[in-house]
Amino acid sequence: MIKYNLKCKNNHEFESWFADSKEFDKLNRKKLLECIYCNSTKISKSIMAPMVSVVNDKKNKDNQIVNLLKKEKNQLIKIRNFIENNFEFVGKNFSKEVRDIYYDKKQNKKIYGTTSAEERKELSEEGIDLISIPWIEKDN
Repeated sequence: MIKYNLKCKNNHEFESWFADSKEFDKLNRKKLLECIYCNSTKISKSIMAPMVSVVNDKKNKDNQIVNLLKKEKNQLIKIRNFIENNFEFVGKNFSKEVRDIYYDKKQNKKIYGTTSAEERKELSEEGIDLISIPWIEKDN
């Protein structure tokens, strides 16, 4: 869409929107445009101030990205703190421990730990859903 300032033969000025510049030319050639004040069909484009938007310079964009990454890091640290405070760390024994919990429905233990890609695949094939969380270092 494009907006033009238009002017009729009687110097009335008004604005109108068009799909593109070709659309204006086509409608004007067919005399389908008319002045909203006097109904004149002799219409031309008048001088128009262009719309200008301030484009952030590279430094501003870099700062925005850094701020976004800091926010994301803080969110991941909050998740890590929650897990550390509410789940038991079982380290590399995670696969064994999660199977024990999964197959013994009486156990309701919350755990976290580490697995290899192969162990994760095997657990998934057994129907055990896992969530992998990026583990952000707190002091980094």
